[in-house]
Amino acid sequence: MLVNFLNGASRWVENLSGADLSGADLSGADLSGKNLSKTNLMGAKLYRANLYGANLYGADLSGADLSGKNLSKTNL
Repeated sequence: MLVNFLNGASRWVENLSGADLSGADLSGADLSGKNLSKTNLMGAKLYRANLYGANLYGADLSGADLSGKNLSKTNL
């Protein structure tokens, strides 16, 4: 459900900086180009999420499932 929201709102939701997405199932989400700096992604499921060009500077990725992801041009 959250993935559908994020994918559907991708044109309008560009800044998720500081959001608490801990434990969220974001599998397959299109987060390309999004500002996810300082976002809490602890334990989030990011399997096959598109993070191309996303800003993850300072994000907490502890225990996050990053398998099959696209981290091209991602700012870590």
